[in-house]
Amino acid sequence: MKQFTAFCGVLAATTGLTGTMALAGGIDRSGQPVGVLFEKGNYVELSFGQITPSVSGHDLAGFGGAATGGVAGKHNLPGLAIKYDFSDKLSGALIYDNAYGADIAYPAGSSFMLGGTSATVDSEGLTALLRYKFTEQFSVHGGLRASKASGHVALRGRAYGPAFDPADPATYQSVNGYEADLAPDWGTGYVIGAAFEKPEIALRVALTYFSKVTHKFDTVETLPGGAAAVLGAATVNAITETDTPQAVNLDFQTGIAKDTLVFGSIRWVDWSNFEVAPGTFFGPRLGSLTELEDTTTYTLGLGRKFNDNWSGSVFVTYEPGGDRLVSPLAPTNGYRGLGVAAVYTQDNMKVTFGARYLDLGNASPETGTPDNAVAEMRDNHAVAVGVKVGFTF
Repeated sequence: MKQFTAFCGVLAATTGLTGTMALAGGIDRSGQPVGVLFEKGNYVELSFGQITPSVSGHDLAGFGGAATGGVAGKHNLPGLAIKYDFSDKLSGALIYDNAYGADIAYPAGSSFMLGGTSATVDSEGLTALLRYKFTEQFSVHGGLRASKASGHVALRGRAYGPAFDPADPATYQSVNGYEADLAPDWGTGYVIGAAFEKPEIALRVALTYFSKVTHKFDTVETLPGGAAAVLGAATVNAITETDTPQAVNLDFQTGIAKDTLVFGSIRWVDWSNFEVAPGTFFGPRLGSLTELEDTTTYTLGLGRKFNDNWSGSVFVTYEPGGDRLVSPLAPTNGYRGLGVAAVYTQDNMKVTFGARYLDLGNASPETGTPDNAVAEMRDNHAVAVGVKVGFTF
């Protein structure tokens, strides 16, 4: 059992840090881990991660070739989780995370096609879970998730004009200058899953489903000049109904030798049904401000216990790219990553340090006017670092 606990320490440290998916899956950030449910005994942890992306490119030569400058901002990922055993069979957990987010801004005065375009998305959520063990091998888990989200989008540059609406081109000739501010809103969803374990060989396979969460944002739309003149208002109020996507996580681990563990995960996210379409001006005529594809992200790693105090792991991550034509608001296309984690254990305390390098896939932003690239983003990367402190009690 002592060996199994050490294995779990390595795994929990690694998967917690691999959750920092810089620019992965559109706006996926935390990966929604539920590993705290499988900690032994009562347990609490506090974590902090930081992602520093480097994403830049240039307008295509036919549009002048101007550099975009750096378009992706650094972001922080605080986290808190607590797990409590109510009995030998029933336990619960409360998890705070930032599941989704975005910080994209094309510096004004740089790219002729996209300069001034920006998108920010902020979210935070609380997930309350219960786990019931039928036997030492089989268990189920599930609960509720409450999520708060907000956002702001600004469309700027020659790529967002001229005519966007063929049904009424005289009225709406451009969305260059359009903005949407989405006020914070809470929504709720559910989580359900099951796990199979063989503690004697550190085997665990856990499958978890996360439902969509529906938000209804109070929205202020700032209209481009032509539309403002026709409607007689520079701004209008709207309601934007948006579903953050459903997702499925498959997590697994198994011991392969004394003090050595193989682990991994597969995460699928239903981004193709994620739409942001403010209802007064943009939505009815122009469709969604976003256009993302479903993503599947793979992680595979090796963990090793070195002595009673130190464990470590190395892991690779991969998210296949999709269509190279992407939204300017999500200007990357898949990634490959390499990460390391180290865990120091002393008495009831466990401290985890981790880092990951991501090679972000090349992409060509387009604005659907028509579906032709206006810029190219190449040779980009991101670095993620994190620390986590956990205590059993």
